[in-house]
Amino acid sequence: MTMADQGDVKVLGAWPSPFVMRARIALNIKTVTYEFLQETMAPKSQLLLKSNPVHKKIPVLIHADKPICESLIIVQYIDEVWTSGPSILPSDPYDRATARFWAAYIDDKWFPALSGIARAQSEEAKAAAVGQVKDGMVLLEEAFHKCNKGKGFFGGHMIGYLDIAFGCFLGWIKVSEKLNGLKLLDEAKTPGLVGWAERFCLDPAVKEVMPETEKLAEFAKMLHARSKAAPPS
Repeated sequence: MTMADQGDVKVLGAWPSPFVMRARIALNIKTVTYEFLQETMAPKSQLLLKSNPVHKKIPVLIHADKPICESLIIVQYIDEVWTSGPSILPSDPYDRATARFWAAYIDDKWFPALSGIARAQSEEAKAAAVGQVKDGMVLLEEAFHKCNKGKGFFGGHMIGYLDIAFGCFLGWIKVSEKLNGLKLLDEAKTPGLVGWAERFCLDPAVKEVMPETEKLAEFAKMLHARSKAAPPS
């Protein structure tokens, strides 16, 4: 029995989370059967607190009773353990480093700007966040053309590491567009990303885990109402 065969595979997460979606897409690419355990976060479950005592965050991958935390680390772990499926990370060291660089940019710079649109306390702050998101889209359009080698995905012929890292936010991009009357994925400025986004959402590994925009928008409205009602910390 190989390591990949040992024990059950569980994902501890919540359906609206783009970070949880990363783990689920990676498992789907590798055709790994897993149990999805919905975490309400109110309060956080004992399993979550036990599995991720440092950050107390989702997602957590539990494989053979061992927890693995942090979404991009989970994706890399899945790629290394289930080697029989398609590779997620590029085989070339430079391509792999490039994919990791852009994934870190997305998490450290681009996603905080996207979140900032909803959190903005003034029109000026919202406009600044929108500008940062759009500037980031242009950078990612350039990265797409450099990484894809003329194919349909950042990973080439099929979904890879950077596709997962960025694609998990497509639902939230649509929600931001819908709730704020914006166009963030712009055919004129980022035509490559527009086509990529359509292909990504139609991929069998993604379709079942990508939330419907309407459902996600309702969740976003609930979060916004809850944050407004909460007393200032």
